[in-house]
This record gives sequence, structure tokens and C-alpha cells, in this order.
Amino acid sequence: MNPVRPKFVPKPGRSHEQMVSQQHAIAAEAEFEDRLEIDPQRLSVTETDHRQSRLTNEAADQPAPIIAGVDQAFVEDRAISGIVALQDGKVIERTYAVTELSIPYIPGLLAFREGEAIVEAFRRLECEPDLALFDGSGRIHYRQAGLATHMGVVFELPAVGVAKRLLCGEPREALADRPAGWRTPIESTDRIPCPPGTTIGYAYQSRQYDSPNRHINPLYVSPGHRVSAETALEAVAAVGGGYKLPEPTRLADQYVGECKRRLDS
Repeated sequence: MNPVRPKFVPKPGRSHEQMVSQQHAIAAEAEFEDRLEIDPQRLSVTETDHRQSRLTNEAADQPAPIIAGVDQAFVEDRAISGIVALQDGKVIERTYAVTELSIPYIPGLLAFREGEAIVEAFRRLECEPDLALFDGSGRIHYRQAGLATHMGVVFELPAVGVAKRLLCGEPREALADRPAGWRTPIESTDRIPCPPGTTIGYAYQSRQYDSPNRHINPLYVSPGHRVSAETALEAVAAVGGGYKLPEPTRLADQYVGECKRRLDS
């Protein structure tokens, strides 16, 4: 896959002001409403036979959507980006790329640190995903332009951000000790350039321990591009796979771990 908007591809050598300005421009291009070429109800990581009961005959005749998981790892001064593409519950392609890190970690500018490797990995990807899940935020971002939004706009690809920490925004309800399946909206505040109270994503308790003495924190799901907050949540829930992380990003995490070990050795 090649970038559709190459002017937004992260490049080294930009100042902090230039990166922030580009994020505002990316947010202006981003669509936080549904414009997918697939039915979100068909998203799954299970086999066709298991899904068949909830599909119409017409839908069952169509190819299953391709869902890509994207994750990153680091080796010294290099970034590794790995992509795992699944279709009908099976891995159909894996690819990765390694690039030099051009900037240190700066909250809110993750795409400029990791984006070069992600772009190179997508360039090596032969299939064309219908939806990509990124390990990082989408609209839950100071400028509504997190990693998933940035990459979704670059590739004109429906994208969802799945973060382990809340970068900004305000949960509508308290998050502690919630059961599996629970969710609550994350609403914008005056730090985010959209009307206060806008739902910019969800806290989603994908899994929880049965023991009262151990707790799993929720995930923070947000639309990246061409996906609404509600559909982003539905998509992550649909491809859960029984772990905290949705299956596409969980497999991508495992894959970049393998790549990192090979580079380390």
C-alpha cells in the first residue's frame, strides 16, 4: 500500500511547531463518521462456520473483511513496526519494517516518532485491509490527530485507535473495577478543539479477573479515520478474541516481539 496523502507522511527534521501544525491539518482531513466499505456487523476473528448464523445468505457470499493489526517495538535507536492482517479468523499476511528513530518520545507526537516505520511496513503490505487497528490513540488526542488518525488519513484507510492509557478527555463514569464488556464514553474537554462533551471515544473493559483482589484496566478506543466512535467500539469488541487486547493488535504485538528478538540477536 502506498500513501494516498504523501504530504502527511512523517518525516525527520521538523520542528515541534511544524509537527503540531501538521496535526491540525490532519484533523481537518479526518472523518469521525462511518464511511466503510464493509458492514461492521461482519467483523470477527472467528471462522466462517461460527459466524454463519448471524449473516444473511447474501452477506455470506461476500469475502470476509480484512482486518489489520499494527504495533510497534524499539531496539536501541530504531523503531520496528509490524502489521498482521487477518481474514475470516486466519492470518493471511505479516510484514514489518525498521527505521531509525528521528525524535524522542513526546506525548501527543507519537506518530512522528513511530510513523516512519509504520508507513514503510504498509508499503510492504500486499493485501488491502478494510479496517486497521493501531496500538495508540485516534481522536482521543490533544489535536484530534493521534497515531490512528494520522495513519488513517495518510493511507485513506478506515482506522481505529486502541490505547492502553488515556491521553486526554474525560470519562463519563468512574473506571475502576468494572466487569468485562463494560464501556463508557470519553468526552472532550476544553483542551481538545471540538465542542465540550463530544464523545471522542470509549473506555472499554475488554476483560476482567474474577478475583476481587486483581483488576485489569480498560482500553481506550477511539475513531481514527472514516469510523465513528460507536463503530470503533463495536469493531474492537467484535475482534476481542478473549484477551485484553483485540486479536489483530495482540498478534501484531507478538509479531513485533519476534522481530525485535531477531534484531537483538
